[in-house]
Amino acid sequence: MKATSGILASEQSTKRLSLDPNVIREDFPILKQTVHGKPLVYLDNAATSQKPQTVIDATTRYYSGQNSNIHRGVHYLSERATHEYEEARIKAQEFMNAASSQEIIFVRGTTEAINLVANTFGRANLAAGDEVLITAMEHHSNIVPWQILCEEKHAVLRVAPINDEGELLVDEFEKLLNERTRIVSLTHISNALGTINPIRGLIEEAHRVGAVVVIDGAQAAPHARIDVQEFDCDFYTMSGHKVYGPTGIGVLYGKSRLLDAMPPYQGGGDMIASVTFEKTTYNTLPYKFEAGTPNIAGTIGLGAALDYVNTIGLERIAQHEHELLEYGTEALSNIASLRIIGTAKEKASILSFVIEGIHPHDVGTILDREGVAIRTGHHCTMPLMQRLGIVATSRASLAFYNTKEEIDALVRGIHKVKEVFAR
Repeated sequence: MKATSGILASEQSTKRLSLDPNVIREDFPILKQTVHGKPLVYLDNAATSQKPQTVIDATTRYYSGQNSNIHRGVHYLSERATHEYEEARIKAQEFMNAASSQEIIFVRGTTEAINLVANTFGRANLAAGDEVLITAMEHHSNIVPWQILCEEKHAVLRVAPINDEGELLVDEFEKLLNERTRIVSLTHISNALGTINPIRGLIEEAHRVGAVVVIDGAQAAPHARIDVQEFDCDFYTMSGHKVYGPTGIGVLYGKSRLLDAMPPYQGGGDMIASVTFEKTTYNTLPYKFEAGTPNIAGTIGLGAALDYVNTIGLERIAQHEHELLEYGTEALSNIASLRIIGTAKEKASILSFVIEGIHPHDVGTILDREGVAIRTGHHCTMPLMQRLGIVATSRASLAFYNTKEEIDALVRGIHKVKEVFAR
């Protein structure tokens, strides 16, 4: 198998592309505030990213000057709103390099996208004795929908193991693939570890046995070039709020032939072509899967967020975040009794760690008093925590507006935590 992810560090351009986070930070009003009298150091980007002024302005502009329902109106406001909504679909198509805008379905986020696939494609194509293959590092949203489906269909959920560094054991993954494997669903980048999976090769191996592949791209979209045609995945998901857009909006990409054959996810307005009491015929793609009034403002905001990311450039973003990750890894590694969780060779900008004798919740609480925002807990990956023999971690997750000085503030805060518990 060719072990490539599409965004491996070894594939990054050697050309140095400057990115000044201090300039970029001026675009994010929330970053200018203080917390408990200290400058805000926001290191919880894997949970949700902050929003640039252009995204805030786009959603405000819709509500203040364009607010109207889409697709159904012939008046001026409806036509303006419809135009911007569909423009956002084209922007998402280009961001993911989908073959057609018909392959872009707007959903609430990655969680709904995976549930949509499970409840439509999965329900129509899975039978008793069939298998669904996931990995041990999956988010709950890429575990629970498949558990529900397998229980309903009397199918089997298989789990590919990982090593102690948090890397997928590719040989074991391949051994689990067989003629009964119908669906493979795996994360592109682990939200808890930062591990980058070699998805291109994994997709190729899954296709050899005829399986359909779903990729959870929630953590990849803010950091990496996404090319669904190059990956040849069957479905790919992303959440707007992870990529500097609004909450409550996301994208499901699906190959047209699969989406065409799938039954609707929900019934209601806009997903129909005609309705009688005897029979309903469904709308064409992508509208067959977009029942009811959507998150119009959120969709327009997502379009603005993708414009913003494209303006900065994903290659520049990846380089800056990789430098931060290297700097942070070295800094945390020098702290006695601290252990980094997730040390994959190919890794995105996440620093999860545990400190001997101190619960992560206590770490997070004390860091908050120092103005440093991190995430603590199991990160919706309880089976992963169990595999690694821990209950929870403290997680600092980095974005392109973060600086080395903020990592220094994190380190100072950790030393403060240790001082408190040494008393």
